[in-house]
Amino acid sequence: MLRKFLRFAASAIALSTIAVSAAHANVVVVLNSRDATVQLLDQATYSEISTYPVGKEPHHLMATPDNKSLIVASSVGNELIFLDPKTGLIQRKLKDVLDPYQIGFSPDQKWFVSASLRLDRVDLYKYDGANLTLAKRVPLAKLPSHIAFNAASTMAFITQQGSDQVSAIDLATQTIKWTIPVGKLPAGIMMTPDDKYLLVGIMGSDYIEVIDWRTQKTVKRIKCTEGTHNFRALGDKRTVFVSNRVGNTINVIDTQKLANVGQIAVPGGPDCMEITADGKTMWATLRWIKKVAVIDLATRKVIKMIPVGRSPHGVYFANHSPMS
Repeated sequence: MLRKFLRFAASAIALSTIAVSAAHANVVVVLNSRDATVQLLDQATYSEISTYPVGKEPHHLMATPDNKSLIVASSVGNELIFLDPKTGLIQRKLKDVLDPYQIGFSPDQKWFVSASLRLDRVDLYKYDGANLTLAKRVPLAKLPSHIAFNAASTMAFITQQGSDQVSAIDLATQTIKWTIPVGKLPAGIMMTPDDKYLLVGIMGSDYIEVIDWRTQKTVKRIKCTEGTHNFRALGDKRTVFVSNRVGNTINVIDTQKLANVGQIAVPGGPDCMEITADGKTMWATLRWIKKVAVIDLATRKVIKMIPVGRSPHGVYFANHSPMS
């Protein structure tokens, strides 16, 4: 009995220590997709705070519009897991959200969109500030992947990796407005800060396809390196970073010039990125080598490699720069 009590007491102390550590640290949340875990890191010391299991294949994550929760999309687990964005600890789970691979809130905060990669569809939910209500499931061609919106929140744009297309969904009618062909394996997609162009990472090649979404025409290709994949804005309404998973680089894009203006060498398949509020440091998940890179943006050099789990994907911390 005494041994059982001591083991219980030790476990309770350990859990309490984790919670206290998380509450007092600038917590970095990393999703290890193949391990089905959330890993919490201390932003200041680069050390691990804790790791805990979540639903199968957590890929992407994003904060709710009020920043009171961080949503982890567990695609194979068919659920959304809500975390405290400052501590990384679980608040609640929303089950029966089928195959949420990539997720996004419209700028007006009235719509929540979930791209279901393996089910070849997009699920549109109405959002009232607290609850999600399914409005419609919209079938798409093959492997819907990433999501972007226009500033007016009238359109959602979806890349489709399996059919090399981008589709525009009218949110008012929940119908497909148009679909256009793009380069091979389109992945990340984002709207430029001026709301003029869509930037599409062409993962099957080495460039960003720039689309005038009003005319549905490609206006330019911005050369990067192989495996052009995902985007993260610096927060200055001009500069955007794009990861190149095969080329092992992150390019710096000027969205006013629509030009590649710099390159950072980042080994290991850089994927998702997060940037500190002061705009000085980037954290990037490295899909192939079970690490997260910390990058000094002034020198454009990797300053730290942090071991994490298998196939790290989404990364987030609360003290981050704006998303555009």
